[in-house]
Amino acid sequence: MNRTLLGFIRKELTQTLRDKRMRVLLFVVPVIQLTLFGVALSNEVKNIRLVSVFPPGDAVMQKIHDRSIASGWFLPVSTQKVFSDPFELIRSGTADAVLVAPPGGLTRALGRGDAKLQLLLNAMNVIEAQAMESYVSAIVQRTILEDLRLDPPEPSIQVNSRVLFNPGLETAIFMVPATLAMVMIITTMVMTNNAIVREKEMGTFEMLISAPVSPAEVIYGKTIPYVILGMSNFPLILGVAVFVFGVPMRGSLLVLVLAAFAFVCTAVALGTLISTFCKNQQQATLAAFLFLFPMIMFGGLFFPIENMPVSIRWVAYLDPLYHYIGLLRNIMLKGGGHAYVGTHILALGLMALVSVVWSFRRFRTTL
Repeated sequence: MNRTLLGFIRKELTQTLRDKRMRVLLFVVPVIQLTLFGVALSNEVKNIRLVSVFPPGDAVMQKIHDRSIASGWFLPVSTQKVFSDPFELIRSGTADAVLVAPPGGLTRALGRGDAKLQLLLNAMNVIEAQAMESYVSAIVQRTILEDLRLDPPEPSIQVNSRVLFNPGLETAIFMVPATLAMVMIITTMVMTNNAIVREKEMGTFEMLISAPVSPAEVIYGKTIPYVILGMSNFPLILGVAVFVFGVPMRGSLLVLVLAAFAFVCTAVALGTLISTFCKNQQQATLAAFLFLFPMIMFGGLFFPIENMPVSIRWVAYLDPLYHYIGLLRNIMLKGGGHAYVGTHILALGLMALVSVVWSFRRFRTTL
């Protein structure tokens, strides 16, 4: 090999690997990510919260409910509050699926030859809704053949599905809000991180710190512009989501703007915090990617959080994308429940506060 080329290769490898932070980013973080993803991520839909509404003594409906729970796909939900309308079980977030027996019970209806079972589905997640409908249909057929030992199609049980919040099961209505969140975090967290590290790499950030201004003024001066940019970008991408892709807007626009502001502040604060651990733009770019990839995976964009083991699920609760994607889908598709919206906006606010405080402490010790 050419000695000059070999020298360049040795120099670049030495320069990159002598930095402890780069060694961690290159070798330690990918192993941690692979372990988390391998354990946590699964396309199989399970842990579906199920409520069955039927009168006491309805043996057939009880068999269907018991078989559903025994399948491992569904979880029973005990409701202390009495709901007059099964729809409210879905709207309030108490259940993901509700089985409603016909008047008088499914057993009597089966004897009359008019057995119609209603299934209410939360279709904010299209993949989950399609899986739930398939699961229930399969369980009903197995109940007919194995437990009741009837010979379909006469007599049989008809499952009438009522798909809520996304009747057409359109993938765009499910995916676009999550894509909106991804676009916003790229234009806020990544830009903030790179902008601050660029100043540090050029040496101008230290000059600003040494100027007759407080560190708080410098940091806020470097971050507030990206909050403004992130919020100014929000109406544009929201308009595309609503008017181009047809995503409904059933909740309050003011609440949606408040959720976007909380998320943008959190993303900018995280970008600032990441920048305190990076010395140059190479590290900043790699660190941003290594943070973004897990955030997307644990944000609920591709994989349902409910499928994850409980021991791993807490990682998603530390992901701002998880909270913001949930807020977008809840406000735009369901209308926004006060308890749900308040909880997730508060979570974003706490993440932003912790990131800001940590960033201030890091700047004091590293500059």
